[in-house]
Amino acid sequence: VQLQASGGGLVQPGGSLRLSCAASGGIRGVNAMSWYRQAPGNQRELVAKITNGGRTSYADSVKGRFTISRDKAKNTVYLQMNSLEPEDTAVYYCNALVGINNIPFWGQGTQVTVSS
Repeated sequence: VQLQASGGGLVQPGGSLRLSCAASGGIRGVNAMSWYRQAPGNQRELVAKITNGGRTSYADSVKGRFTISRDKAKNTVYLQMNSLEPEDTAVYYCNALVGINNIPFWGQGTQVTVSS
């Protein structure tokens, strides 16, 4: 499975961005896809997840502001980020869990910077 993330950038506090993650390769084996983020000096943390059945879950810090969704026809997962805060600044990574053992695959990171 190959994952291509895009959509990061610089945005002012209160602004919005939408990240995209396009999957290719063994996509039929994908069980769930997620977005993680890692700020300098911090561990990578789970931001949002969507299962094959469409169930979503979010980190408490982004609930009500971020929305994960998918377009099955395009094999793409999105992360709509609204009301962005400086604390959301991080490198965002796309993740897919594949196969019966939920093997993780990672895309390249995309930088999100929230600053005035």
